[in-house]
Amino acid sequence: MNDDLLPDLIAAVEQQLVSPQTPYVAKAHARLTKLGLSDTEAKSQIALCLGEEMDQVLRKRRGFDEKSYRASLEALPMPDDEGDS
Repeated sequence: MNDDLLPDLIAAVEQQLVSPQTPYVAKAHARLTKLGLSDTEAKSQIALCLGEEMDQVLRKRRGFDEKSYRASLEALPMPDDEGDS
């Protein structure tokens, strides 16, 4: 993923954290911080999941797959080396 997009994705995650429509994002964030990730690390990992889903939307010309996004969030945390690309 293009690192230039990360700040915009993090901003979207921050909106999702407070939105009543995406409580699963706040749940994932809480779980990650409870596991010892910093707030910034947790948001970055969630943003990477969002970026991957958005990439699929663009590549496959399909709608946003909330089920897939949720599954990605549930699979977090990423190994340290995977999130550093």
